[in-house]
Amino acid sequence: MKFLRYVIIALLLGQTGTTLAQTVDTLYTLQQCIDIAIRNNLDVKKSEITAERDRIYWNQARENLLPTFSASINHGVNNGRSVDPTTYQYTNQQTVYAQYYANGNLILSNGLTLINTIKQTSLNYQAGKLDYQQAKNDITLNVISTYLQALESTDALAVAAQQIEVSQQQVNRLDILNKDGSISPADLSDLRGQLAANKLSLIDARNAMYAAKLNLLQLMNVNYNRDVKLQRLSAEETPGKYKENAEQVYSTALNTLPLVAAADLRYKGTQKEVAAVKGLLFPTLALTSGLQTNYANIGNSGYWSQLSNNYNYGFGLGLQIPILNGFRARNNVKLAKLDMLNARYTTETTKITLKKNVDQAYINMLSAYERYQTTHDQVDAYTQSFNVAQAKFNAGVLTSVDFVTVKQRLDSANLNLISARYDYFIRAKILDYYQGKLNL
Repeated sequence: MKFLRYVIIALLLGQTGTTLAQTVDTLYTLQQCIDIAIRNNLDVKKSEITAERDRIYWNQARENLLPTFSASINHGVNNGRSVDPTTYQYTNQQTVYAQYYANGNLILSNGLTLINTIKQTSLNYQAGKLDYQQAKNDITLNVISTYLQALESTDALAVAAQQIEVSQQQVNRLDILNKDGSISPADLSDLRGQLAANKLSLIDARNAMYAAKLNLLQLMNVNYNRDVKLQRLSAEETPGKYKENAEQVYSTALNTLPLVAAADLRYKGTQKEVAAVKGLLFPTLALTSGLQTNYANIGNSGYWSQLSNNYNYGFGLGLQIPILNGFRARNNVKLAKLDMLNARYTTETTKITLKKNVDQAYINMLSAYERYQTTHDQVDAYTQSFNVAQAKFNAGVLTSVDFVTVKQRLDSANLNLISARYDYFIRAKILDYYQGKLNL
């Protein structure tokens, strides 16, 4: 409760006067910030579009198994010597004609190119969905880190307000003693200087808080409001040591991170691409069908009668054998194999980079935890020193210079503790991110 009181004091000191309507501020929870950021982030939207394109390619690959069908209608006029389409005799008179065609085609075999293309596009679609999830995970981690930084700046502002309150109490006490002639005016001046320094620290802390909120709101892609409120997290006040080691984090990341799974799927997709391109080296067997009819004005019957009487249809099997096409098919196989090799290197690079990032993140976490423990012990020690110094100063056995020095050490240690605490929280969240467990 005492800490919250200092937060309120700090915010009140930053007020320059607002109307009653402006006193109602927006309150964001961490989950709301994440949801808004994901909804408004353009990179996430682009990733979603890419996944949708992959889905369309996959659907098209499956639909390529269906038969093709087309039809055409021709109407025209022939002058001079031409063939009568009704008798197939030559004639020299003007002929008005109509021709109707329809044909279908169904591929029965083409070296499994269609089947392997379906498998390739299916793998690419799965990878696209994972890339979309990865984009959402990335923005989630960024929001969590920025949110914690904003809370850190708010806590630092509260500490600055607390420092002002302590200094103001001493200035008020010394002002009374100075009027009675009980102290040297220099002691009062020293404390007033310390109070001014604390007020400057408050200004800096308030500006840092506004900047942190600006970063968060920009990440959410919403309008800036410096008076926005952030709900505090339910995390423990004293953070514990991280449980997993670096190898455990990396092992879990390999099995949970969408980034790694997407790279593996794209590599498997290039393997199917090679198989699909190789299929083009084999003959293509297709079932064909056709239907046609015609009309000519020199015929003995009417338009619809001729169309009904003149139609014919047929079925057949066609075999297309690739013999020589400028080596395009074989070169396409070579290019597909290079794509597969490149995808394999990309997968390996992804895993190597992940290992480096996890190791570095783990080292950063250990360093942050040690720093937090050290600054916590430092605050405990300086708090005891300050309590003793304050008692001596109030008793008149400690100079103002020595008192200010002790107070400044404690003030600096308190700010360092806030920074160390949130830095450790952020470092731990990064490791949680690699393991796919960003708990809010």
